Amino acid sequence: MTSHALTVGFDLDMTLIDSRPGIRAVYLALSAATGVPIDADLAVSRLGPPLDEEMANWFPAERVAEVSDLYRAMYPDHAITRTLPMPGAREAIDAVHAAGGRAVVVTAKHEPNALLHIRHLGIEADVVVGDLWAEGKAEALRRHGASVYVGDHIGDVRGARAAQALSVAVATGPCDAAALRAAGADAVLADLMEFPRWLDAHLAAAA
Repeated sequence: MTSHALTVGFDLDMTLIDSRPGIRAVYLALSAATGVPIDADLAVSRLGPPLDEEMANWFPAERVAEVSDLYRAMYPDHAITRTLPMPGAREAIDAVHAAGGRAVVVTAKHEPNALLHIRHLGIEADVVVGDLWAEGKAEALRRHGASVYVGDHIGDVRGARAAQALSVAVATGPCDAAALRAAGADAVLADLMEFPRWLDAHLAAAA
């Protein structure tokens, strides 16, 4: 396939990167800075939805925007170097490129911070689009011509379906395989290590 014929979208947190240690550190720093107790372990167990939704669990509504901005500002100093690639992340991107395709990261994470992760870990994404969640991801997926979207959350399944892309789910985040299937994922993989084989089969079937 040529580069314009295959575009695969990827979610970021718990799909391409394990950002739990870094995000936990940010929440602990935010708690210390604001004096508001935050259960950082609980917060990182449910990554995926927009930051404002998590902040609403710890702060009154009138403070959510303020503390979300503070979190984003603190993020580079606490989260980037603590974050690791998920098993198979680089191999999955390489498989797309080996097939002549493009890899597009579409994430709910603040885009500047998403870019910092990609650059720090040397993940060779062709495009990074941030600040989009669930069905909101569909616009970016359609704009870049993604026919497949890979993610770990039922929100990612919803985004793929809204974009009329195949939903490939990895059971590496807060949603287990059963929940991902129930949400309508077209394929559920244990992790990204299985993705190159899935992609080979998908391209062979389409040939």
